[in-house]
Amino acid sequence: MIEKKFLTVAPFECAWRQDLRFREAGRGCVAFEAFAHNDVTLVFRENVGSQHYHYKRDNSRHYTVIIGSHRNRRLKIEVDGKTVVNAAGIALCCSSAFQSYWISIYDGLISIGKGRYPFQNLVFQWLDSNPNCSVQYIGLSSWDKHVGYRNVNVLPLTHNHLSLWQHVDYGEYEGGKDGEEDLEDEYVGYEKRGLENFLESWELSDMFFIVGSEERAVPAHKVILGVSGNFSFTSADEEVVQLPRVTYPVLHAFLQYIYTGQTQIPESQLVSLRDLSLQFEVMPLLKQCEEIIERFKLNKKLFDLGKNVEISYPNTWPHFCTSFPSGLPVNMPRLKQLHLTGKYSDVDIYIEGHGLVAQPHRIILGSWSAPFAKMFTNGMSESISSKVCLRDVSPLAFNAMLEFMYSGKLPIDNAVDMGTLLLELLLLADQFGVSLLHQECCKTLLEGLSEGRSSLVEEGHTTRLFLLCTTDVLTLLQDSVCPILQVVSSIPSCKIVEETCLRKFSTHFDYYTTASIDFIFLDQTTFSNIIQHPNLTVTSEERVLNAILLWCMQAKELHGWEVVEELIANSTPELLFGERLHSLIDMLPFIRFPLLPNLLLKKLEKSSLSRQIPVLDDLVKEAINYVEFGLARPEKEQNARFQRRRSSFKELQYICDGDSNGVLHFAGTSYGEHQWVNPILGKRITITASSPTSRHTDPKVLASRTYQGTSFAGPRVEDGKNCSWWMVDIGEDHQLMCNYYTLRQDGSRAYIRFWNLQGSVDGKTWTNLRLHENDQTMCKPGQYSSWPIMAPNALLPFRFFRVFLTGPTSDASNPWNFCICFLELYGYFY
Repeated sequence: MIEKKFLTVAPFECAWRQDLRFREAGRGCVAFEAFAHNDVTLVFRENVGSQHYHYKRDNSRHYTVIIGSHRNRRLKIEVDGKTVVNAAGIALCCSSAFQSYWISIYDGLISIGKGRYPFQNLVFQWLDSNPNCSVQYIGLSSWDKHVGYRNVNVLPLTHNHLSLWQHVDYGEYEGGKDGEEDLEDEYVGYEKRGLENFLESWELSDMFFIVGSEERAVPAHKVILGVSGNFSFTSADEEVVQLPRVTYPVLHAFLQYIYTGQTQIPESQLVSLRDLSLQFEVMPLLKQCEEIIERFKLNKKLFDLGKNVEISYPNTWPHFCTSFPSGLPVNMPRLKQLHLTGKYSDVDIYIEGHGLVAQPHRIILGSWSAPFAKMFTNGMSESISSKVCLRDVSPLAFNAMLEFMYSGKLPIDNAVDMGTLLLELLLLADQFGVSLLHQECCKTLLEGLSEGRSSLVEEGHTTRLFLLCTTDVLTLLQDSVCPILQVVSSIPSCKIVEETCLRKFSTHFDYYTTASIDFIFLDQTTFSNIIQHPNLTVTSEERVLNAILLWCMQAKELHGWEVVEELIANSTPELLFGERLHSLIDMLPFIRFPLLPNLLLKKLEKSSLSRQIPVLDDLVKEAINYVEFGLARPEKEQNARFQRRRSSFKELQYICDGDSNGVLHFAGTSYGEHQWVNPILGKRITITASSPTSRHTDPKVLASRTYQGTSFAGPRVEDGKNCSWWMVDIGEDHQLMCNYYTLRQDGSRAYIRFWNLQGSVDGKTWTNLRLHENDQTMCKPGQYSSWPIMAPNALLPFRFFRVFLTGPTSDASNPWNFCICFLELYGYFY
């Protein structure tokens, strides 16, 4: 459908047309041009809405993509009205001219790009772990300003969904050692591989049928036949099955069904196919043949005489997946047993240093992996010997890959080190061309790296062939950005994972350069890309300087530039930084020295670092001149070094108990714009409690400056345990790196002893910021108490915070009443 007319959508309205729809539910692409100051909004629903429909009031299932949300600062994606993506600085609007965009949806994978050509210039992707595959109609909407649309094109997607995963899929295999021939033409995508390539092929076969009076030999594979029916091979060495009364066309249809999940046969041979299915107990085919024969008896007009009858195995696997064992009449328990016992195995896998690790089947390996297929068929030693020797491969990861090949599932939640295993699997999938495994690893990494996502696959969800990961895996991945970057930066087909990691590292720069020393192992290109990333977010440019110095000297422990100064005073830059000295000189100009305090610049100017590193000395002097005298050439002022970073945090520093420097007080002044008003009344802040709001459970009290004699959050039961809590939401447009907080006891003597301060991105998944065990600080009514947050988690930004009672208070009569009448948070606020 092409709509070339100009269309203006008024504020809070939505334009619908019957022909603005995907041809296939849950799959399609819309390309369009838009002219707007903010909030270019597209709604994807199962049914058409009305002109006055608005997504904020929609209770039905739908996706909403908002380009230029929050006054043209953010990209938002909502699912059924709940925000799942809120990314800064991506795919913004243009108010001076029409801008071209495209949005595609494929089974929950939402891809957004800029430009006239779909699937080019991809700027963002998000995968819904519980996709709505029924959305079909497209609404063009707006928020508080008019939005102009034109040249709206609704395009179908090809059956090959991999075009949406151009950055995720396995790339072309580049050949092995010893001058192997280029295998590019051989290594096709996984959707073109599978058992159909080995149907009646002598390659990798270990038995054959002698069929008909002409005694035609037809090759097959024992393990495939063994998991499809009962072929009763009396011994592992038995290679021939005699079928003198069966014609070749019937056997061909029979094997075609086993190897591909579908076949066709003339109606006149249907009974013979049924009898052969009965003989070898291929029960799905037998049942289907009998049903077709019965329907044919009841109504012969169902079939046209002379035409073939088509039979397809009812596939309960994802319709887009054709890799073994999906879509095939396979007895999964029997396949698992053959995998465990090694029955009919024709290859022994040895790993250097570990000996024999597996006895799989060549046909299974070859149907999944083009490198393995070539290894077994191109005349190499592995095609003659049953022994395959591998090196630099983890036995645990290799066996996990085999489990995926045999089951289509990978329950890695039982692994000891899940994060490491996932990365090793990604490397193995890339090495051996197991494309679907490669894709699933990438999807899992992307889910784990996504903000605010607490789970990947819902329990009992059976409609998708995805990794069975737990929340623990995803939590672990949040802290594995550096190891992931080390792996994916060497795999071209993992570009989107690499870009996601770079963006996450950049937006949490303070955390990832303070929580561990892992970042020093990144290569120069990767680390330099982080330092120059447009989303780089820091609380101080001093942290950028510290990180660059630590990376360049390949430090073994974390410390600041002052320690480096002491080291260089007794050494030389060549000795201290070694081969990375040139990298130091290249990266120092990326630090925005003019943003540093003048006192710190003066200190740097007099340091041994400046004396021994001329580039640093020049940059510091330049910054001092700019800060003190405003001296900078016009071209310099346009340099990024002289500009504030886009996502700068405001420091709200704790001074004393009950001061006016905290987040709640700052929000009450409309962030410094006017006199203080309770931020709860001004709807700048939301506070909720574990018990319903009442006279003595009043959120306004915690944000006020008024002492309250009785103020408590009552108890509730969560996960079978007593608890009580107060929760603060600072708003969807704001985040806080919390490094201090204050509580005030109410007039009671129910003093807290066991509690945690926690932070959350989405209000569901919580991170402990400080744990209190038998803390005796609170000891009198009305008392203020404050605590610093020292752990690396203080450098993680959160929207939600809560104080969570984990044990009884000192009041035996009401031990689970959380009695406080004031709460304040401090830190770096955005």
